[in-house]
Amino acid sequence: MTGFAMTTQGLNEELIGVPGGRWKLQTPALVIDLDIMERNIACMAEHAKKHAIALRPHAKTHKSAAIARLQLQSGALGICVAKLGEAEVMGEAGIESILITSPVVTDAGIARLMRLNGRIEDLVAVCDNADIAAKFSEAAATSGKRLKVFVDIDPGMSRTGIKPDDNAVALVEQVVKSNGLTFAGLQCYAGQVQHMESPNERRDKSLSVMKELAGLRDRLKEKGLVPGTISGGGTGTFDIDTDARTLTELQVGSYVFMDRQYNDVWEKPGDRVPFETALFVQTTVISANRDGLATTDAGLKSFATDAAAPVIVSGAPKGASYFFFGDEQGGVLYDTSQDRLNPGDVIACVVPHCDPTVNLYDRYHVVRGDVLESIWPIEARGKSA
Repeated sequence: MTGFAMTTQGLNEELIGVPGGRWKLQTPALVIDLDIMERNIACMAEHAKKHAIALRPHAKTHKSAAIARLQLQSGALGICVAKLGEAEVMGEAGIESILITSPVVTDAGIARLMRLNGRIEDLVAVCDNADIAAKFSEAAATSGKRLKVFVDIDPGMSRTGIKPDDNAVALVEQVVKSNGLTFAGLQCYAGQVQHMESPNERRDKSLSVMKELAGLRDRLKEKGLVPGTISGGGTGTFDIDTDARTLTELQVGSYVFMDRQYNDVWEKPGDRVPFETALFVQTTVISANRDGLATTDAGLKSFATDAAAPVIVSGAPKGASYFFFGDEQGGVLYDTSQDRLNPGDVIACVVPHCDPTVNLYDRYHVVRGDVLESIWPIEARGKSA
């Protein structure tokens, strides 16, 4: 490794343990407030314990083995990932219980899936198609280790999953009879209801999905096809889905960090947000030559842009707003009657959408108070295949 590469790889490491180091980071930097994140993890673990439901947090949010370990240490039975590449990274890091929540369908992907199944103790794949189930079974039988499978149920969003009707029952029967597969249960994730801002609508829609899922569960039980696990739910419905008493494990993800989208779910109706914001993008003012306008070093490349603008939480005058000024720059509009922003001022922002924002960075800057405690790699960043 060249000296230049070593320097960039170790960016900000000299600030670890330095009082006030949090505010001296070279930016843009992705920052985790560890005290807050630990409280979020503990809060969700306590919720799961109180309602006697298992917790399988979704690591697609954080893509970090270190955070996955914290969740496991707090009682989670395993983790979810969205993609096979994420599962491979987490397996390499020693995580032994992994559910891949998106279908794997190509021959090359199935071959990788079987290799991973042979390396880790508890791997679960999802399936919503009879032909793919047959391919899974043949490949698993050849590998010498059965593959655990959840039949993926469509909650009405039509993204993945099979409708909870006779075809779903037939697919479960096929998996049960397959030589290479073990029917481990059902998956049903109602992503379309997670960000509904009307509490009543969100509750009604989620409970409606759970009622339909319970109906399929009961049909399967009548046939002696008892699903050992029913997995689903998310941060937006974490407290609704437990009331339905249908799911046996929760796939919550964003609760560890929170973001503008999820904060709005509770804040806009005037409710208390159940989890605290733990993830921030820290940025620095690089130009401030116009009254009431400053330019920062965090633009479109520093935030996911599928939602509203970032929310400023510190470093700017009260009421200041953030906007995207281009690929590399952000802008801050503020009241000129207050203190003026100057080059070098540090601003912290709540990200609009945590999952895709995390995917833009190589590392987390982990802080307690104003001290940089550690820098963690985001090992599964970009592992979308």
